[in-house]
Amino acid sequence: MTYNSRMFNLEAFIRTFSYLGLFGLVFAESGLLVGIVLPGDSLLFLAGFMASQHAVNIAGLITVVFVAAVLGNSVGYAIGRRFGRQLFKKSSYLKPEQVDQAEHFFSRHGGKAVIISRFVPVVRTLVPPLAGIGQMDYGRFSLYNIVGALFWTTSVCLLGYFLGKSIPNIDHYILPIIAIVIVVSLLPSAWHYFRNRSSSTQN
Repeated sequence: MTYNSRMFNLEAFIRTFSYLGLFGLVFAESGLLVGIVLPGDSLLFLAGFMASQHAVNIAGLITVVFVAAVLGNSVGYAIGRRFGRQLFKKSSYLKPEQVDQAEHFFSRHGGKAVIISRFVPVVRTLVPPLAGIGQMDYGRFSLYNIVGALFWTTSVCLLGYFLGKSIPNIDHYILPIIAIVIVVSLLPSAWHYFRNRSSSTQN
């Protein structure tokens, strides 16, 4: 490979720590708030591309990141359910009525939120603890957690894998492609932000 990621050399990280490193990053981004800044989509895409170059096995890759994503979300849910309400009581910025709003939202839209959030950076880290705070039924949460994790891990990893297999010398263009992946993954959040801002301005 001829490319080099200067901000965070994901290629070197994957080569050094392999499946254990991939598991740790995906788990942290999915389940721990400190993982909110971790490179989820770009990591999976690059790992899929590296699988096409035989650096890792594609089946093993998908299995590892799928398990990490499911377990990470489950931990995030447990943290929100266990400690979330106490945080609302002690915080001067958070209001108790927001807990009721969370419960109402996740009772109606929890399934869609859990699945869709998988494809949106930052949001996928926040939704599991919010689902726990909102008392979303754990069995229902687990079902959508598994479905969302399956769609996310397979689609992003296989995208990198098949592009690596089908486009000659794609390693020369990997950084621009990863940049596009990041921008596309951020578009839903940007659209939601500007839509809400526009609605607030009109009101």
